[in-house]
Amino acid sequence: MIHGTPIPRQRHGYIGVGIFHPKTEANIGTLFRSAVCFGAKFVFTVGRRYVRQSSDTTNTAGVLPLHHYANMTDLKEHLPYACPLVGVELTENAEPLGQFSHPETCAYLLGAEDHGLPAAIIEQCHKVVQIGGLTSCLNVASAGSIVLYDRWLKTRPSRILEIAK
Repeated sequence: MIHGTPIPRQRHGYIGVGIFHPKTEANIGTLFRSAVCFGAKFVFTVGRRYVRQSSDTTNTAGVLPLHHYANMTDLKEHLPYACPLVGVELTENAEPLGQFSHPETCAYLLGAEDHGLPAAIIEQCHKVVQIGGLTSCLNVASAGSIVLYDRWLKTRPSRILEIAK
């Protein structure tokens, strides 16, 4: 305690960020750059390998483990133990991001801009969130960055202290 104020427990866990069948390499590089900035512990692609892009100014593969999975079965077989998959998609049953309580540990999965996450993939996610108020999709790097920022904002220790007051 500091002057009668309980010290919040430090958040443990980790996050990963990945894209299902990415369309544009530049968007992958930009999303992975955001992943580094917001504390992800690994990044991944499903269905298409990542080729280093000039938009990835943090050289993600030199900073974080970068995994490639051939398909969803491969991803699910190799996700870390007890790491839920959180889909990010504009869909009827998705939870609005503003109301979403981010798991302590998870992997966020985004779809490419031209087709998003197919229904069969969404069904394999433990949770699905969407950025509220949108009527059309964002660039995958922008959407992923918003989700990562929302997580950072809601879970940083100084924010926990503000809420406790």
